[in-house]
Amino acid sequence: MIGSPRGVEGSLACKRGTDMRGLAVALALALASTAARAAPADDAVATVHQFIDAFNKGDVKAAAATHEPDAAIIDEVGAHQWHGPGAFQAWASDLTKDAAANGQTDEGVVLGKTLRAQVDGDTAYVVTEATFNYKQRGVATTEPAQMVFALKREASGWKIAAWAWSGGAPRPA
Repeated sequence: MIGSPRGVEGSLACKRGTDMRGLAVALALALASTAARAAPADDAVATVHQFIDAFNKGDVKAAAATHEPDAAIIDEVGAHQWHGPGAFQAWASDLTKDAAANGQTDEGVVLGKTLRAQVDGDTAYVVTEATFNYKQRGVATTEPAQMVFALKREASGWKIAAWAWSGGAPRPA
């Protein structure tokens, strides 16, 4: 009978099943949407890693290729800021001169945890922990820092439009 408690329970069970399937579908779509949004951020973060990997290998050409031609750079090395065409090459030259003047060798940057990776259409913002390791006149030295990147998506992929180094005080390793 339709009016019996058994009929009501059966009807509720059927409705609960439908509701659960709907909820499962909605959850799956939400997760898929989140994964789709995460992929561009992952690609932007990968560009940051490509830059640092090339830098650590001493491959200035490959490191520069991860940047837009008129990138902006802020770093602790004098002149402290570079921008416009040739900015990356000027920064790399100043970094090399500074290292020689200060007796720095065996330089390398280790990227740590990505603290933030955000994509807004064709632009991205990435903040990551970083550590600069080197020898200063033969003494192993480390400098904890954060790096902040602004990237732009181009036909060839993400390119670094600007970055800044925010380093702490160097200390013996």
